[in-house]
Amino acid sequence: MPENSWPEKDSYSELDEIETLLDDDLQSDLFQGLEGRRRKAAVVLAMVWSGTIALHSFSWGIWVVLGLTGMFCLHTIRLLFARPLPVPEPLSGENLSEYPYVSLLVAAKNEEAVIGNLVKMLCNLDYPAERYELWVIDDRSTDRTPALLERLAGEYQQLRVLHRSAGATGGKSGALNQALPLTRGEIIAVFDADARVTPDLLRRIVPCFNQERVGAVQVQKAVVNPTANFWIEGQIAEMALDTHLQRHRVGIGGIGELRGNGQFVRRSALKRCGGWNEETITDDLDLTIRLHLDGWDIQILEEPVVGEEGVTTALALWHQRNRWAEGGYQRYLDYWRPILRHRLGTRKTIDLFFSFVLIQYLLPTAVVPDFLMALVRHRPPILAPLTGCGFALSFATMFVGLRRSQKNDKPFAVLLQAIKGMVYMVHWFVVIASTTARMSIRPKQLKWVKTVHQGNDEVLLESES
Repeated sequence: MPENSWPEKDSYSELDEIETLLDDDLQSDLFQGLEGRRRKAAVVLAMVWSGTIALHSFSWGIWVVLGLTGMFCLHTIRLLFARPLPVPEPLSGENLSEYPYVSLLVAAKNEEAVIGNLVKMLCNLDYPAERYELWVIDDRSTDRTPALLERLAGEYQQLRVLHRSAGATGGKSGALNQALPLTRGEIIAVFDADARVTPDLLRRIVPCFNQERVGAVQVQKAVVNPTANFWIEGQIAEMALDTHLQRHRVGIGGIGELRGNGQFVRRSALKRCGGWNEETITDDLDLTIRLHLDGWDIQILEEPVVGEEGVTTALALWHQRNRWAEGGYQRYLDYWRPILRHRLGTRKTIDLFFSFVLIQYLLPTAVVPDFLMALVRHRPPILAPLTGCGFALSFATMFVGLRRSQKNDKPFAVLLQAIKGMVYMVHWFVVIASTTARMSIRPKQLKWVKTVHQGNDEVLLESES
């Protein structure tokens, strides 16, 4: 077979057979749940608003809030004192049979500024070259991305390039699904085009899959922008909080989440879950729930990290976080049936409710009616105890996460950074409240939405001109 080519086969032959691997009940729930999102969102919004008003209107309302707050505090204590799972030693042997074949996937659309640097990094990993491949899917780019990829394919034997046709659909998920049947890897890794990785990445990640119930691994993300402002500093603190909290949640048997860039998925687990969902705007969050519903675990690692560019303006952050918020909310609307049927198990269901549904979605959605009722009745917001506990957990995990990720032994400096990070995190309340309201009125148009990357591939571009 010529270098940088792929087998002649039906691009969707594997995916056509995937659904039959799931048991009938789960398969039915997963693929039927995608309907009627707007109606379901409207029902949830009405329930949250009416429920919040009821808490203000009846004497037992404060006791309900205090009860939820007490249970959340118990969950928080478990999280804070949990021991993260041990990390296996990196691969170091010379026997090639010890190195599973890995397929790296990058979906790229108009990424001429960064794609060259990423290809260089991924094709020079400290991993046997014959034991991994890199697939870059060009999704109808209109800049110089296709020309750059064709040139790079002649330089690196691991690189395969797939150009999507004009009629291709499904956005990023569709691009990944189209490439999946062409890959050979036992482990599938996904990166954004602006990713930055260390050479030892695969040697350190692959041993995690020796645990048979680990279906995926997510590495910590880090902002790599050369200059910082309030928004960049906030994203740094947010990523530190997210990774530290997730590791502790996994430590108590809770849910680990995929974050798109730097995610590694066991091929057999991905096939059982039907590949990437082309009916969602956040493929990583959707796949997270599918994996857990099918009984897989997701491991979270602090090191190695995968770097990426953070958004630098309030407007860019607003658009990005609205997309994330809607994608995260969609999965609850889509998969509420198997979740209520206890497909996640007790520990994961409890963690899902307190760490995500209650604090990240229900509480921010209830802030508006809670505030209005407080004004009308001239009393403090009834959800204040629960909100306060949520902020306390976020601050504590952000502080510890920043100290660990930055290896900073100056507590006061980290404290100030965590305080600024918590101010930054307030934007999530506005994003979630507006997103849940909008979703109940009009559906989101499914399309490729990407962050503009400002990386520099000057050497490649100049040498081409």
